[in-house]
Amino acid sequence: MNQQQKASWIWYPGDYEHWLHRKVSVLRQFRGYISPPYWRLDSAYSNVAFRKKFNLQEQEVLTLAVQGSFVVLMDDDMIPVSYEKKPITSIVIPPGEHVIKIMAYTDEAVPAIYAYGQTVGGTDSSWEVTCHDGDWKPAACWAFQDIHQPPGEFPFAYETVEPVSVKRYGDKTVVDFGRETFGYVTFTGMIGTGKVILYYGESLEEALAGEEAETFDELEVDCVTPTDYRTQVTRAFRYIQLQLEPGLSYKHILHEYEYLPIVRRGAFRCSDDGLNRIWEISAQTIHMNTREFLYDGMKRDRWVWSGDANLGALINNYIFFDADVVKRTIVALRGKDPVTRHINTIMDFTFHWFHTLDDYYMYTGDLDFVQACYPKLLTLIEFCLGRRNAEGMMEGLSGDWVFIDWADMEREGEVCAEQILFCHCLDISSKFAGLMGDAEHERKFAELATRLREKIFELFWNEDKGGLMHGRWNGEIIERLLKYPNMFALRFGYLSPEQQDIVRRRVLLDDTVQKIKTPFMRFFEMEALCEIGEQHYVLQEMKRYWGGMLDLGATSFWEEFDPGLPANEQYDMYGGKFRKSLCHAWGAAPIYLLGKYYLGVRPEAPGYARYCVEPKLGELEWISGEVPTPHGEVSVYMDASSIRVTTARSGIGRLRFNSKTLPRASHGELRQVAEDEYELCLTLPDHAYTISLT
Repeated sequence: MNQQQKASWIWYPGDYEHWLHRKVSVLRQFRGYISPPYWRLDSAYSNVAFRKKFNLQEQEVLTLAVQGSFVVLMDDDMIPVSYEKKPITSIVIPPGEHVIKIMAYTDEAVPAIYAYGQTVGGTDSSWEVTCHDGDWKPAACWAFQDIHQPPGEFPFAYETVEPVSVKRYGDKTVVDFGRETFGYVTFTGMIGTGKVILYYGESLEEALAGEEAETFDELEVDCVTPTDYRTQVTRAFRYIQLQLEPGLSYKHILHEYEYLPIVRRGAFRCSDDGLNRIWEISAQTIHMNTREFLYDGMKRDRWVWSGDANLGALINNYIFFDADVVKRTIVALRGKDPVTRHINTIMDFTFHWFHTLDDYYMYTGDLDFVQACYPKLLTLIEFCLGRRNAEGMMEGLSGDWVFIDWADMEREGEVCAEQILFCHCLDISSKFAGLMGDAEHERKFAELATRLREKIFELFWNEDKGGLMHGRWNGEIIERLLKYPNMFALRFGYLSPEQQDIVRRRVLLDDTVQKIKTPFMRFFEMEALCEIGEQHYVLQEMKRYWGGMLDLGATSFWEEFDPGLPANEQYDMYGGKFRKSLCHAWGAAPIYLLGKYYLGVRPEAPGYARYCVEPKLGELEWISGEVPTPHGEVSVYMDASSIRVTTARSGIGRLRFNSKTLPRASHGELRQVAEDEYELCLTLPDHAYTISLT
């Protein structure tokens, strides 16, 4: 491998993510108008400097490319090093010890450099960079290793797709591509003069609605010989209604599907074909929303929402295990200091940012990334602490959006679910402070979390009513029992075994408690039920809820679904007939649930240094699948008579299962830990263990 192949484009940490986030955040359109977000969009620093110290035995020629205008300085000399002014140039470094400084400026892209020499190697994170704030940091780099392709356009892949049908509905022509998709539309052999209008629809009804559709394109055609035309922007759709002015014709209509080329490492199969279909549609849903960042939905927003990203990252852990997209998302959401508003303007979405970072560390073990994020974690948690009320609790202030979920609930005052989410942020901040060797903040955040947790249960726990009450407003407890605070308290380990049982009976399994209608919070609801051993119930709910969308013809999972609504009302949301997203990342929750609670694979120490495999059949005859880890896949198979587990290349596993009969293991020593419960330590890497249950 030559030195050029070892080099990468490098830039100031966070610059590429911030620049890219600003760029993609303004792509949303509504009926021809731009729909930018209503929060601050940060971007790259326009003026940065890079440096590297060299100790050379002989003269070195450093090949150099820079995105932006630049000057090269050597040592403390203010006289620029001369170079030929062309896109790829070079400088000469004489023998001896020298510090090369490259100062780059651009306000149109990310200031970045690419350099390599025969003996000094190529640009990488060993170079330092500053934004002229007095601090030098290790430079950042990613997938841009070609000197001719600086960080800019995102490296998507494309696939040409033909429609499955072109049909007439009365006087309207509708093209059907068979499933939800995303990208460009191309007409080949177009000829004539006039206008082509494309009305896009995630549903047939939306495409047929014409001007009531959320998105459309217009192409102006003027050609006397057959010419190919392509739409200028990417769209999400399954159907397109075409309107061509008289005299226009074309040979073919094609779709260029745009996607992130990532490997599907996770898998799930079982004896229930309906559940297999749910997993596969979930996989398509999360893949379409996994792009530059973890998006919410592809038709309407295409924004990076922190709550949506939290779920997207967890789902990613059980199918792609793509650490890069999670890191890009975390950096983009956090933005730059100073913090002046909550992330996405939503109080609970600020809290979800901490949870995403914590989950990322648990699954990957990437402490370097946590360390890079730690200064901004501190400023964000201090921002939250500065917005507490006199009682030390969080409540929405002017400009804050208290969201939790799309549901009927009181949002004024001290909402219990918000306090629980914030309390866990303090726990996370204390943990990371300890890992960073920051004893003062570790102690401070731990004490604050303890006091807040005690206050939550003192104020809101009502055993007679069956759990945590919804909140407090003007000093009065809102005695309303909702699932949200109770399932989050269970999720974070805040409930005693006795409280867990009360919540299970009086909240999670009580049909009189207000039902959750979004896959967003159904994710956490199903997770809580699995945590208390209700896999059989959750299996039925997955088949009823997600299967209900498939029964209505879904080819990806939706932003919201109410099984009680008639079919002709399912697409209504936000006061619009077709405003609901029919390809929403949080709809892919079954991937996470089936991987973590049926295949039963989860980390017990950061980066799967220790992990648990606890397979559950529920009502299924057999299950099989793979769960990705940093060290390869963990494969699991289970039926009524046997369990087979193939371990990853590293890490110590713990197999835990139930058996009415005395089981036998192909390797290792089984240990009975309770009545009908057994464990086996999985110490051998990349090894197939077999357990006989009969």
